[in-house]
Amino acid sequence: MLDDLLVFNGPIHTMDRGQPVVEALLIRAGRIVARGALEALRSRAPHARTLDLAGRAAFPGFEDAHLHLCMHGASLTQADLAGALTLQEALDRARQAAARLPEAEWLLGGGWDHNLWPQAAPPTRHDLDRALPTRPVALDSKDRHSLWVNSLALRLAGIGAGTPDPLGGRIWRDASGEPTGIFSESARQLVTAAIPEPGEAARREAARAALADCARLGITAVHSCEGPDAFYALARLEQAGELTARVWHMLPLRALEAAAGCGLVTGYGSERLRIGHVKMFADGALGSATAEMLAPYESRPDDRGVAATDTPTLLEAVRFAARHGLASAIHAIGDGANRRVLDIYAQVAQELSGAPLRQRIEHVQLLSPEDLPRLAALGVIASMQPLHATQDRVMAERQWGARCRTAYAWRSLLASGARLAFGTDAPVETLSPLLSLYAAVTRRSADGVPTDGWYPGQRLTLGEALHAYTLGAAYAAYGEGSRGSLAPGKLADLVVLSHDILAQPPEALLEAHVEMTMVGGEIVYQR
Repeated sequence: MLDDLLVFNGPIHTMDRGQPVVEALLIRAGRIVARGALEALRSRAPHARTLDLAGRAAFPGFEDAHLHLCMHGASLTQADLAGALTLQEALDRARQAAARLPEAEWLLGGGWDHNLWPQAAPPTRHDLDRALPTRPVALDSKDRHSLWVNSLALRLAGIGAGTPDPLGGRIWRDASGEPTGIFSESARQLVTAAIPEPGEAARREAARAALADCARLGITAVHSCEGPDAFYALARLEQAGELTARVWHMLPLRALEAAAGCGLVTGYGSERLRIGHVKMFADGALGSATAEMLAPYESRPDDRGVAATDTPTLLEAVRFAARHGLASAIHAIGDGANRRVLDIYAQVAQELSGAPLRQRIEHVQLLSPEDLPRLAALGVIASMQPLHATQDRVMAERQWGARCRTAYAWRSLLASGARLAFGTDAPVETLSPLLSLYAAVTRRSADGVPTDGWYPGQRLTLGEALHAYTLGAAYAAYGEGSRGSLAPGKLADLVVLSHDILAQPPEALLEAHVEMTMVGGEIVYQR
């Protein structure tokens, strides 16, 4: 058993309204056993080891409520096109990444965003053919809802002009009907099916890299949206004592029947690894112009996006999951998709009695004004990513126009009584909770644009944003009884920051850094 540990000499923010700041914490066997005045705790455990914060500030560990853990780890070594401001810059980065690979191996990666480029036109396979003609290439868009491939990748996947669009997907084509090299939503799988699967060892290595990144950034728990292979890799790491963050693992829809058949329910597992919600998709994404809309896009008068999963299929899946004790988490970006999901949750709640499940909507990026109060009324959790608002602002204005008044509507949702759970969607956005908190309280990008914040009425206070990143995220994973605040009986998961961010202006969030991360009373990162 670990010795008692006394943490002191710095503001300790508990996220508990009854005792928001304390002098010291006493930790025993991975849990907080007492908090309060230093001398009282010292007399209670005179032989405890000590952790002197030296004036630095401690908070509950951050909990990222939506990311793709192993995918994030893999992305750290793949082609990184994020932030490329021109097509040529994206191609140059792809070529540089390919130079590090064995000959003929697939080049994977992503992060490209054609909305940043001067012409704002999607790239084509011909662009990649000029840069990388002799190896197959498949590069995800920033939102991970479109895939950009070259002609060799098309040949290896057996795709041509006669290949039909799959249900819930789109193959972008030129005037002659030939694929341009962009595949959106379920059409991506036509290509990804031809890419060799990473082995178990590679998945474990990706998970290790992602966990190390989480520890570096003060993240002690994550809600990861990946498949059974990723769960297997994480389970092996847990067995080896290498799981340095608590993982709420969401299951893909394709695994629903198997999970139910095995008797798995939401919340089953250990303190480090649990079965979470069933992750489903109602629509696509803003950047790929596949988010499902009630009215057409501003720039596409005949286009209302893509229903990635039709309503009967979604309804039956949510109903089936609920009957088997599995909660649902449905990706919905556009106002049309969000309305469909709310209608489905309302119908299932009316049909089924018993203990209510904590159903979620992932992203909730655009809501019709009349749908804003429905999340609170139905008890649906808004799982949102603040960085999406500041990074997608220009796209949203171009595609949604005046509808942006109720886009990324954190303040309106909170005022309605809805519960917020914040995350990053990494690797779609950077994993940093501090950058996400800055976006939530300023509605500005890190370079200060726009000066007054984008629709500043939707800003949150830092306390509210921190709640969504700690207790709010924990609640979304049925974990508020064991984490999310620093209280007696809860797990000793905490982060030590260089700055007391609650005592300084928002700009301090951009200067602060993580000094230490602790999970279960054990230090997993120290700067």
